[in-house]
Amino acid sequence: MQQRLDEGLPIENQKKTGMSSTISAASPLERFPTLAPGVRMLELYQRLQHVNITFAGDLAFVNTWNFFAPLPDQQFEQLTTTGPYAGTLSAFSAGVKLRTKYFHLLESAIARRQTSFWASDSQRVIDTAKHFASGFFGMDWADYTTLHIIPETLEQGSNTLTPGRACQNYFDDTDDYGRGYGAKQLKAFGETYLPAISQRLLNGNPMIAFSNEEVYTMQEMCGFELMAKGSSQWCDVFTHEEWLSFEYARDIWHYYRAGSGHPYAASLGLPWLNATTKLLRQGPEAGPLLFSFNHDGDIMTLLAALDLFPQGPPLPTSRVLHDRTWRMSDVTPMHGRIALERMTCTALKTCFANPLYPNHVYCDENEEEEYQTYVRIDVNDAIVPLPGCADGPGGSCPLHNFEKRVEKSGRETKSFAEMCGTGASGGVEFLHQEQKQAFPKT
Repeated sequence: MQQRLDEGLPIENQKKTGMSSTISAASPLERFPTLAPGVRMLELYQRLQHVNITFAGDLAFVNTWNFFAPLPDQQFEQLTTTGPYAGTLSAFSAGVKLRTKYFHLLESAIARRQTSFWASDSQRVIDTAKHFASGFFGMDWADYTTLHIIPETLEQGSNTLTPGRACQNYFDDTDDYGRGYGAKQLKAFGETYLPAISQRLLNGNPMIAFSNEEVYTMQEMCGFELMAKGSSQWCDVFTHEEWLSFEYARDIWHYYRAGSGHPYAASLGLPWLNATTKLLRQGPEAGPLLFSFNHDGDIMTLLAALDLFPQGPPLPTSRVLHDRTWRMSDVTPMHGRIALERMTCTALKTCFANPLYPNHVYCDENEEEEYQTYVRIDVNDAIVPLPGCADGPGGSCPLHNFEKRVEKSGRETKSFAEMCGTGASGGVEFLHQEQKQAFPKT
């Protein structure tokens, strides 16, 4: 399984270690359902409201239950704004948390007048970026930063934050392996556990039968109502084993939709990875901070391009694979974030032990200090070592080895242009900092 290291992991035997830049991509936090699942939930709600029965047992609460999004036209697709799990609050809190972690980089960015950040052209993504900016840069962030909005269109090609929306073949399901591939696999797995739940609910309420899709929608409503209101009685309808099956169903969907189980995934993630590798090579002069915001599916393509969370056998749809690496709770929960942190550290000194003094280690203090540059990967506030390249401090990878790894991935993976049928492609071109106006001090 993919090893995850604690965020506070000490970097041992390093006399001097400093983080010189970070490049991050993040998806929206807690939100209402998108349109398609939201419509399914509304349709189920309307059916429950108009059926002329009194619900009993696990569904007794439905007799007085009201839909958690009373203004669906305004709320679907958007961040939640109330309750302890409000997406707006979480985005602001994430900004404050990273301001604390990266404050020295923030000071450097302001001094260099390099405070641009980017968001794809989706309202919930833009709102996430703005609330994050309030926590990270300060409430007056709009006075001295620039938020660049990148279109979510096919015309962007590989110069995009949303490669799935810019890849014609993926978007159109040209070869049956497009954006609908995950839904097909999800439906296949659903047949293994949803009928039994439907029968259990029918036993308690013989006057109404539910389809597999309706049962799955009930499970979805637990999470979405929880994020909107802070609690949901739908969560109590299902057993622990049924929730484990639902967790796996979500893993199946995302793994085959945009994760490493999808043949397009790594190709879609390569343009961003190539662009960030170039910036890491340039160092802090390219900008100490580069934050971008897009969707969870886009984050998954980046992880696939890096070969993080590699899943040995592909996830089967006939049963739950309990011993698996690919778990959405690790990869991209409701909010996913990946950061590539550039660190400069002194090289390890030459040390040796003396058998006559077993409790002592001797190092050559006269050895001249040498500095080396490393890349450390932070996924959702945990350090995730790059498979085969984690021998640097704190689970990091030497920069030159990281570059070789990306070059090798580029040779072995079909390009974005080849997979998507777009012809020649220049990659991500907008991700760079420029020096502009002077800024106030923090």
